[in-house]
Amino acid sequence: MSLLSIHAYRYWIDRIPFRESMKRSTLNITLAIGFLAVATGILVARANPATSYESSIYTGTPTITWLGFGLALAVAVSTALVCRGREQAFGIALGGTTVTSIVSLPILRNYRFSGMGDALTHLGWTRDIVNGEMAPHELFYPAVHTLASVLHYVGGVPIERGLLFSMVVLFVPFLVFVPLIVREIGGSGMAIGVAAIVSWMVLPINNVATHMGVHTNSNALFLVPVVLFAFVAYLRRRATIERLPFGLSPFSLLIFLTGIGLLLVHPQHMIGVLVLVGSIAGVQFLARRRFDDHPMLDHPTMYAHTAVLGIIFSLWAVSNDRFRNAVTGTIEGLFEEDVGGGAEVEQRDSSLEAIGGSIAELFVTMFLELAIVSLVVGFFVLLVWLGRSKLDPETKSFVNYLALALVPLSGLFLVYFLGTPTMAFRQIGFIAVILTVLAGVALAQAIGALSNVITQPGGTAVGALLLSACLVLGLLTVFSSPIIYNPGQHVTDEKFSGYETALDDADSETAIAGMGYDPYRYDHGINGLGGEETLSGGTADSGMVNSDEFEAGNYSGAYDGADYNFLVSEYEVTREIEVYQELYHSEDALADLETDPSADKLISNDEFRMYAVEGEADEEA
Repeated sequence: MSLLSIHAYRYWIDRIPFRESMKRSTLNITLAIGFLAVATGILVARANPATSYESSIYTGTPTITWLGFGLALAVAVSTALVCRGREQAFGIALGGTTVTSIVSLPILRNYRFSGMGDALTHLGWTRDIVNGEMAPHELFYPAVHTLASVLHYVGGVPIERGLLFSMVVLFVPFLVFVPLIVREIGGSGMAIGVAAIVSWMVLPINNVATHMGVHTNSNALFLVPVVLFAFVAYLRRRATIERLPFGLSPFSLLIFLTGIGLLLVHPQHMIGVLVLVGSIAGVQFLARRRFDDHPMLDHPTMYAHTAVLGIIFSLWAVSNDRFRNAVTGTIEGLFEEDVGGGAEVEQRDSSLEAIGGSIAELFVTMFLELAIVSLVVGFFVLLVWLGRSKLDPETKSFVNYLALALVPLSGLFLVYFLGTPTMAFRQIGFIAVILTVLAGVALAQAIGALSNVITQPGGTAVGALLLSACLVLGLLTVFSSPIIYNPGQHVTDEKFSGYETALDDADSETAIAGMGYDPYRYDHGINGLGGEETLSGGTADSGMVNSDEFEAGNYSGAYDGADYNFLVSEYEVTREIEVYQELYHSEDALADLETDPSADKLISNDEFRMYAVEGEADEEA
């Protein structure tokens, strides 16, 4: 070797630490910019609270906030895919922080409350617990309400805000444990990063039966990865020195504790967990009968866990009237005509066509990213079963566990779809959790295969673009908004005050009626349920006006001819006039009500109005 070559070699050797240091410094600056961007977005959102009803939290939130969040996510996606180790962890933390900030926008924008259906009933139950009218254990699933009560007492926040904080607290484990599961099952660094990005899409939320809000069924979905992680940890970590007394593994104990936690948030998804763990146990049983040498044979069995979780669920659920009624309703729905997902889809399609939309358009907006992820996962699982993947045997075993569990889970979806459509779309949310985990491994393998065809940077860039597009679609439908023909359920101070006055001061002998919305839920949220555990049971004499009579100007006959107090808020006006384009109620009918002799306006503010309307019997008299 010449003297010049030696000097050149030493020069480049000396330069390597400097180059690595430069790369590290550049990466640190990039991550710092990302965290600064998300912090700026949070501060701007906090400094611009909502001052009136917002039909879309997306358009109501300042543009600077979205620019900050967008920049932060761009940095997070890049670092999660390209970096490894500590730098990748920082990128995943940045993305998780940004998505959590988006989910927290109702809190950051100082919403009084968010949610007008089940959320108001959950607010009422929490109010009952705080006021001592109900003990937490008297509820079928008391975890969310108890957590909100603790935040109310300890943090001194209003009950409504405590529930919104509870929603965020239960959401965070989803972002944390999805990449941890993929890491635990032996996924590559790329798979961990991809899993984190797919978790940011929040695929379990479909805004049909699962919602980002105070909705215990949806909140429970975000705890499923915690239970799944406990399963994987039990199967992967088999050190005998970690045994507890009576031969109990600490990971077995973790399975039971996380399962009970999920049960207390909402029991429906405990059924999905039972199907999942039962499927794993079944696969293990078949593997032991068929193979003499297979990684699954080294895994501890899940037989006892299936039995114990089944017993826990049975003791909790079977003794409850609500659970029995739900099962009965599903079974009856299987044998009744015009009940089930098919009938509901036809009804939605006809309504959408009347306002210029379609089911196909709505599907693309709400489910395209889930459909893409499902197709990729399905093709990947097929390659695994055909022996065409490059996964190691251990990772392949876990992929088979989850993929085979999707078969009975999909069967459960079909039963729900034919019997109770709402339950079916909730089951889609559960399946989406499993798909999110599998997508980490599947998409990482796809990016690796693409990198072999072109180049590694090129394959990573294409993967980043595809994931970023799906991420935008996913986050665009996390909250309800007019883009999916479902305006945001923002409850303002004025609206809350209007309903409170209407329910407290109006004649208790007179029914209250809404425009396409039964207002009894506000009675739940404002006055509580008095210890009653019926989710949809009206605690007030309430209903909805007949749209045909109302539009014909027959206000006196719009509520079966009886006297009624007509309640209307900015939410109903936005939904019926702007979103539904006067399909059921028109602006003219509301304007004519102002001057109709049978109606007397009793309450009015910027967000709410109440009219006392005389029935036909009183007019004739």
